Amino acid sequence: MAQSAYKRILLKLSGESLKGESPGVIDHVACDQIADAICEVYELGVQIGVVIGGGNIFRGNMAEQFGFARTPADHVGMLATTINGLILGQVLTTKGCTTRVMSALNFDGIVEPYNWTHALHSLNKGQIVIFVGGTGNPYFTTDTTAAMRASEIEAEVLLKATKVDGIYDKDPMKYPDAVKSERLTYADVLTQNLHVMDSAAIALCRDNKIPIHVFNLFEKGALLNAVIEKSGGTFVS
Repeated sequence: MAQSAYKRILLKLSGESLKGESPGVIDHVACDQIADAICEVYELGVQIGVVIGGGNIFRGNMAEQFGFARTPADHVGMLATTINGLILGQVLTTKGCTTRVMSALNFDGIVEPYNWTHALHSLNKGQIVIFVGGTGNPYFTTDTTAAMRASEIEAEVLLKATKVDGIYDKDPMKYPDAVKSERLTYADVLTQNLHVMDSAAIALCRDNKIPIHVFNLFEKGALLNAVIEKSGGTFVS
């Protein structure tokens, strides 16, 4: 069996990834593909933490469109991440993975509260820990949450799953002449204003020396290759 280059990883998933190409909110086919990719890594014995967004349901920055304050909008967004995390956890469970969902917000009877010691214990026991509820505070993105949780659990890499195969100088979906970078520094991402993650998340990874690997989640074998060979996509360090 192939061996992983990492003992412990933090995987950042967008909420949109759960709907795949479907026009709805959540698509069972997309959830299945994501869970299969995670299971492949799980079977290598890698300790896996997951942070998932809620953008398929609601984003805090949609507050202006709805005409209400940003703080309650962010609260709705944090609730959305919890829904997504519970769904992903159940899909992984049906495939034989042991999971634990932890929330930065208090949902008695539904999700257990995030506890750093319990999270480390679960990871060491071989459980996939899904972190939901963002940081528990408004005005922070789930990218920042991912960087924070990666730092807290001492992950060796933050794997940022996207719909494109790395970081480009401009949106490759709109511009055919967009140029991809295979390796970048944290400073490159910040100074060139490359919108792969928000600046707070990049700075937090830089300060804690956690590399970021950006890859295409729906490219077959991409997550496995990122974990085994550190290949594909773009590597930020």
